[in-house]
Amino acid sequence: MTNREIQEITDRIAERSAASRTAYLARVRRDGEAARANGPARAHLGCANLAHGFAAAPAEDKPLLRGTAKPGIAIVTSYNDMLSAHQPYETYPPELKRAVRAAGGVAQVAGGVPAMCDGITQGRAGMELSLYSRDVIAMSTAIALSHDMFDASLLLGVCDKIVPGLFIGALHFGHLPAIFVPAGPMGSGLPNKVKARTRQLFAEGKVGRTELLEAESASYHSPGTCTFYGTANSNQALMEVMGLHLPGSTFVNPHTELRHALTEAAGRRAVEITAHGSEYTPIGELVDEKSIVNACVALLATGGSTNHTLHLVAMAAAAGIVLTWDDLACLSKVVPSLTKIYPNGQADVNHFRDAGGMQVLIGDLLDHGLLHGDVLTVAGRGLDHYRSAPSLKDGVLVWEERTEGSSDLGVLAPVSAPFSADGGIHMVEGNLGCAVSKVSAVKPEHLVIEAPAKVFDDQLELLAAFEAGALDGQDFVAVIRYQGPSANGMPELHKLTPPLAVLLDRGQNVAIVTDGRMSGASGKVPAAIHLSPEAADGGAIALVREGDVIRLDSTAGTLEVLADLSGREPQGRALSDAEWVGTGRELFAAFRRMAGPAEYGAGVFGVSGAEQPEHGPGLGFAAPAGAAHAEATPSRLKVMEEHARHAAEHAGG
Repeated sequence: MTNREIQEITDRIAERSAASRTAYLARVRRDGEAARANGPARAHLGCANLAHGFAAAPAEDKPLLRGTAKPGIAIVTSYNDMLSAHQPYETYPPELKRAVRAAGGVAQVAGGVPAMCDGITQGRAGMELSLYSRDVIAMSTAIALSHDMFDASLLLGVCDKIVPGLFIGALHFGHLPAIFVPAGPMGSGLPNKVKARTRQLFAEGKVGRTELLEAESASYHSPGTCTFYGTANSNQALMEVMGLHLPGSTFVNPHTELRHALTEAAGRRAVEITAHGSEYTPIGELVDEKSIVNACVALLATGGSTNHTLHLVAMAAAAGIVLTWDDLACLSKVVPSLTKIYPNGQADVNHFRDAGGMQVLIGDLLDHGLLHGDVLTVAGRGLDHYRSAPSLKDGVLVWEERTEGSSDLGVLAPVSAPFSADGGIHMVEGNLGCAVSKVSAVKPEHLVIEAPAKVFDDQLELLAAFEAGALDGQDFVAVIRYQGPSANGMPELHKLTPPLAVLLDRGQNVAIVTDGRMSGASGKVPAAIHLSPEAADGGAIALVREGDVIRLDSTAGTLEVLADLSGREPQGRALSDAEWVGTGRELFAAFRRMAGPAEYGAGVFGVSGAEQPEHGPGLGFAAPAGAAHAEATPSRLKVMEEHARHAAEHAGG
């Protein structure tokens, strides 16, 4: 039976989303009924249209595509051979085509989507395009599927913005079944503790570039996903718990026999769940309020990437579901922290998998009512399918339920004895706005800080201050502003972690407050990130002055500046369009103007089923049909007013 609080939160989401979800499902069901009644989609194309669709097909597929009996499967791929996580996808299309053909269908690569690496672009201009790329990927997915040739899709993506973008794009073709096909993590490399220490030594000037590059290349060393638990591996875990991966396929290493067998099985399964089989499973029906809550629970239980406080909101919106940060805050109070995977511990995702991985995690959460079990998945109805792990027996792929618990309680703990009683992500709010605080890697003594602000309008200013010794020997809260989606694309500020960690280790009390992002690798430095409203949209962070005392209490969920902000004018500014150029940034000027606030997903799309053209860009995130966030906004404003009065009293005293 589902936990009472989990069910109540799910019910609130469903009630809030009723109008938009109903409208979205009406569209999905209309298109689904047509698909079931009319046969494979391409059968209804004109002759010239269809001829274009199979002109380049191989000889064995051309007769199948000319005919109208075999379902067509779209492959949408993020393959490139520069990025380790996506390099394995080079061989997937021919494998999938063979598997689909053997199952009675025909597959084609419908299109590709861009896949940029946040690890390469950290601290560089390209990082300012990273979050925007999620919505570009969603649009690219829509272009791939817009040819009306297909009855299901196989989505090949792993990292950061790629999976959320594919997810959003696929939901706009919600009548089509979709299976995400993972590539798996690279093998374990240099221990995470050694890597982190080398980064700090480099920040202190105690080792040089040669030593740092040697450590980094020993960590990131082969095809596959990076092994720490950042956004890429959080993506993979969430796709499995939402039932969009085949059970147990998430963390199987690339280029292994089991990986190949699972890839082929995904191709076969895609044919079985089309409207022309007996197990029609459209993604628009699969992704519902329960599966979205399941994803949130898994994120919190594993201490996953803070990026998903943005992505999950935008992903839910694509299915007509209105998820809020308040929902995540409420869930975090109910869901225990069950994993210690770097940066929340020293283990990597391979160690997590070997300890029992997703099967043990899902089974334990189900047994304690913390996940909804009665959901639709690509493996069939019911999340119990995901208690089973795949293996090869005499070359045949089989799934067997894992009945034993974790084999390493230092990496994967049971619900009965968690690492902490609540989730690893907290929401904080006060007179500066609302923000996200990842606490799973932060020591308890650092969860509360009250210190003067040091204000920066660019992360490079903070790094320069560190290099100059201007931050030594003092407690402070680093305020990094004009880093939100409307200012410069909301880049990750991951490069700030090593120098601030150095100061923390020296005994200084330091923290970060920013309207930018810190990724899944935010680490041990206390931080309030994704601050909304952002400085470029008139947020109070633009009013903060050097020396203002800021109090961040991640335990109590408060963030406030202990100063009277009334009468102040904003300081600093975002770069103008004329200044925000280079590395292709000028091509994304329209995204800056259209991006919604961080708490609504920081994207350019509204809530599906609640399109309100008269509202203008971005406002679809806030309140579809005037109802989506209405019940949260007044209470938040009241809280912020109370915090403002309290802060003014402190300032006056």
